[in-house]
Amino acid sequence: MPAKQTANMEDYLEAILLIEKEEGVARVSQISEMLGVKKPSVTAALDKLSKQGLVKHEKYGYVDFTPKGKKMARDVYRRHQLLTTFLVDILGVNEKTGEDDACKMEHHLSRETTERLESLVEFILAGPRASQWMDNLAYFHQHGERPEVCAGESEGED
Repeated sequence: MPAKQTANMEDYLEAILLIEKEEGVARVSQISEMLGVKKPSVTAALDKLSKQGLVKHEKYGYVDFTPKGKKMARDVYRRHQLLTTFLVDILGVNEKTGEDDACKMEHHLSRETTERLESLVEFILAGPRASQWMDNLAYFHQHGERPEVCAGESEGED
């Protein structure tokens, strides 16, 4: 199992992946701009990731993933997307807050928790009454109580 990366290094991996998706290739200047850090900080991080066998980077060249680095970047991105979906689409957190919180949380989830959360999100969103369920939850958040009749319940149930 690969060594656990710091949150900072995972942010670099995720940024490289996102830039590659959008631009086809990643450059130091693009990573610097996306993460809001200076170019020497990017270069130092890339040197560290390179020594760990996660990226390849020649001075003034593009940044390329190794297969191991690409897998790790995809895992970070997957956790980020999962958490954003959970926070925004299920809990109803506003998008900016959901994105920010997902970015903080993505670095601390175990594989087991990630898999369970993924199952929960899939279960909720794929359910036949998903929108009713989420409407009821939104009502509960707003009013502090369940609606008179929640989705899937008959009048007499509790």
